[in-house]
Amino acid sequence: MTHELRLVSQSRARLRARSIRDAAVTASTTVPPVRNAALAFIFVTVLIDVLSFGLIIPVLPHLIEDFVGGDTAHAAYWVGVFGTVFAAIQFFSSPVQGALSDRFGRRPVILLSCLGLGLDFCFMALANALPWLLVGRIISGITSASFTTANAYVADVTPGDRRAKSYGLLGAAFGLGFIVGPLLGGWLGAIHLRLPFWFAAGLALLNFCYGLLVLPESLPKEKRAPKFDWSHANPLGAVVLLKRYPQVFGLAAVVFIANLAHYVYPSIFVLFADYQYGWGPREVGWVLAAVGVCNVIVNVGLVGRVVHAIGERRALLLGLSCGVIGFTIYGFADLGWMFLVGIPISAIWGLAAPSTQALITRQVGSDVQGRIQGALMSLVSMAGIIGPAIFAGSFGLFIGRHAPLHLPGAPFLIAASLLVGAVLIAWRYARMPATSRTGLPGNEAA
Repeated sequence: MTHELRLVSQSRARLRARSIRDAAVTASTTVPPVRNAALAFIFVTVLIDVLSFGLIIPVLPHLIEDFVGGDTAHAAYWVGVFGTVFAAIQFFSSPVQGALSDRFGRRPVILLSCLGLGLDFCFMALANALPWLLVGRIISGITSASFTTANAYVADVTPGDRRAKSYGLLGAAFGLGFIVGPLLGGWLGAIHLRLPFWFAAGLALLNFCYGLLVLPESLPKEKRAPKFDWSHANPLGAVVLLKRYPQVFGLAAVVFIANLAHYVYPSIFVLFADYQYGWGPREVGWVLAAVGVCNVIVNVGLVGRVVHAIGERRALLLGLSCGVIGFTIYGFADLGWMFLVGIPISAIWGLAAPSTQALITRQVGSDVQGRIQGALMSLVSMAGIIGPAIFAGSFGLFIGRHAPLHLPGAPFLIAASLLVGAVLIAWRYARMPATSRTGLPGNEAA
């Protein structure tokens, strides 16, 4: 339920894209011997990155609110600015970090990311004005883009038949981090709003020191890119690629709209919960932990069974419909217990993303799966740039002195409306292909 939560779905999409590409690697491809300590470090790196962001989720909006004199409506606009800037930085930084790791190796990029993240949390803990806090958030967007490099590291050092298992462990790190992080951050934030930042800084810096000792380089010099190529670091090129595959346009629109709707959580939830229900950091931490548990239950326990029973199309429509119902409950929930009722319902929305991915992969051949997944990732990042402005702005509008209607839950109702549009598009485009698709359009022989 935060912007960083969206990193989970984004990074999982990267993992899927990476494993699809790995499947095409020939048996003659060699990889360095697996070092358990190195793989454990990568797991810990991802866990600490996610955990550290989870720690500050319950307190960052309140810290912004303090800087603007306690005006919740004004704070909502600034939360939107913070979310948009963070997503935009991530949009450009992730491919740049990946290209840098191809040129200079994985180890220096990962270690510098850990060091930068730790120092940046110290910087934000000491920030005494809103502009300085925003500068710290920008630095976080740059230094936290290490997920791509971590995925590449796993591919470098793990044999093809073991990569899926290793990526599964990274997925477990995401889930664990976003259950424990907000819960711990809420507890620490109830003591002092700055304390979660210091705790996150300590974790990141300890991880950097640990990595100096145990993390070897995974990419030999002879396999590195001869130069840093800006064309490989261009995130917009992946979006343009979708124009070549009209058969996935509709489903790509569903991906974009669904992710756009999901940004209502990081944009307003913490301020909304405080304004509407009087929930402080500790209560927010417990709620976010409950959301994480529900999401894990859906992804681990329900997705496979439901898709097997009713198919991808129906699972997609069911998931989106539950998202509509959940957001509608949130929008009209005047009491805290009413909001809590919507959590397990909206969690079933988790059926939609894997079902959409499965339908998309059926529409194109295995030789272009990675590029299609990369294009979808770019759409997810673009949703993160647009979403905070829409939802934080509408929240500030509908609780402000000049509100046309006092309706704090208006952003959730906007999100519900977006998902209604996604349902209609999915109804039209979520179809099994008549024939299997392979290769580039008009270039199958190649």
